[in-house]
Amino acid sequence: MRSQKLFSAVCLAVSLAVTTGGCVYRLNIPQGNYLEAKYLDQVQVGMTRSQVRYVLGTPMIADPFHPERWDYLYYFKTGKTQKVERRLVTLYFADEKVSRIEKPAGEFKDPPLPRSSGI
Repeated sequence: MRSQKLFSAVCLAVSLAVTTGGCVYRLNIPQGNYLEAKYLDQVQVGMTRSQVRYVLGTPMIADPFHPERWDYLYYFKTGKTQKVERRLVTLYFADEKVSRIEKPAGEFKDPPLPRSSGI
């Protein structure tokens, strides 16, 4: 009788673990500089560093070995589908002013918004 109750409890625990195993909530993971297209369009060749910092914010990567280059990196991983989206915008400076802008080819669209998890 006792072994039958133990067997029933083990079967119940295993079936519960199997049925709830697929119900894992995965968070969206946003990291880096979230850049909207309307702000990126304001940055132009000839702007100073302080003007760029005012419009876009502090860059995610400021390399001390290459102070003439600022990298704005954005990474977004959707929790449910595990889809990863990366954006990289690089600004080059010469004489303390923007000399070149590298951004994704084509029209720059706003990356997905980092939504709160509601927790």
